[in-house]
Amino acid sequence: MIQDLFFKQAVSSWMNQDAPDSDIVLSSRIRLARNLEDYLFPTLLTNEQSLEIIRFFEESFISTKESNQEFHFLKMSELQPLQKRVLVEKHLISPHLVQQSIHAACLLSEKEEFSIMVNEEDHLRIQCLFPGLQLSQALDKANELDNWIEKHVNYAFDEERGYLTSCPTNVGTGLRASVMMHLPALSLTRQINRIIPAINQLGLVVRGIYGEGSEALGNIFQVSNQITLGKSETDIVEDLNSVVHQLIAQERSAREALVKTSNVELEDRVYRSYGTLTNSRIIESKEASKCLSDVRLGIDLGYIKSIPKNILNELIIMIQPGFLQQYAGGSLKPNERDIRRASLIRERLEDKKEKNEHGG
Repeated sequence: MIQDLFFKQAVSSWMNQDAPDSDIVLSSRIRLARNLEDYLFPTLLTNEQSLEIIRFFEESFISTKESNQEFHFLKMSELQPLQKRVLVEKHLISPHLVQQSIHAACLLSEKEEFSIMVNEEDHLRIQCLFPGLQLSQALDKANELDNWIEKHVNYAFDEERGYLTSCPTNVGTGLRASVMMHLPALSLTRQINRIIPAINQLGLVVRGIYGEGSEALGNIFQVSNQITLGKSETDIVEDLNSVVHQLIAQERSAREALVKTSNVELEDRVYRSYGTLTNSRIIESKEASKCLSDVRLGIDLGYIKSIPKNILNELIIMIQPGFLQQYAGGSLKPNERDIRRASLIRERLEDKKEKNEHGG
């Protein structure tokens, strides 16, 4: 079944495409919060009303081809805990949707670039993911999907306040724009410690790989807007784009400085991390993420030529607890996960190296 691929493959199809600034920006995401006019917010819905919304979207949106996308409808109540965890680790659904699992669902496009969460904090969370820095393109596609949905439903909308949402911080455009960035040089030089507070003062927020409350594993940071009211969607995206371009320039400058002043030490760090990944028999996720970040930096700087650069995108998902256990076919104890993680990393790196050497 096509649905099985959502849980078995770590890298979504869209992630393998060439994209602008993909050496630093892993992905661009647009998320729109929307609610239906004739229903209370999800936190106040009865069980029957929640199920009514789910049935409506299942019946109305799977059969139609108006969106030029083929969606698969996944009810959270019908998924195994590990399957739901994998979808969270791949950024296709939110942890909040999992918590609402009895009355929640998700529509996923085959290439996983589109996700529509049903009965999350809002009735709908429309998400579009693009590789590299392509916020404007992602916004255009998200708006197309939003317009398609609006042909079938009436949104809760106020002429003065804009789109009405369960959380006041989303009122207005209902837009959350974010980029996932790999910033190893700014982290190594500790410049990131002064940059983050400066970004926060601009009405943006910097978080870890899985958003609020998460750690920046593998030097991967998520930069997103905080303000949704009083600005147009275009202004929000342009403001974020401007800051991201500055971050890209600073990261590249920091990389150049490291190569100029500490080239041997940097190369040594990269190859030590590569050696750890290719030889470890037991490895925890934090150490694996750090080593993967070093190796990806080494690939970008030309130290390592035998491994493709999308290795970070793939393995950063594959080493997460949910995916590891789904890949293994069942629950694993922490030590078993560390052993499985090390084995999986060795296998994938060797496979990537062989394919790269033979032009695969």
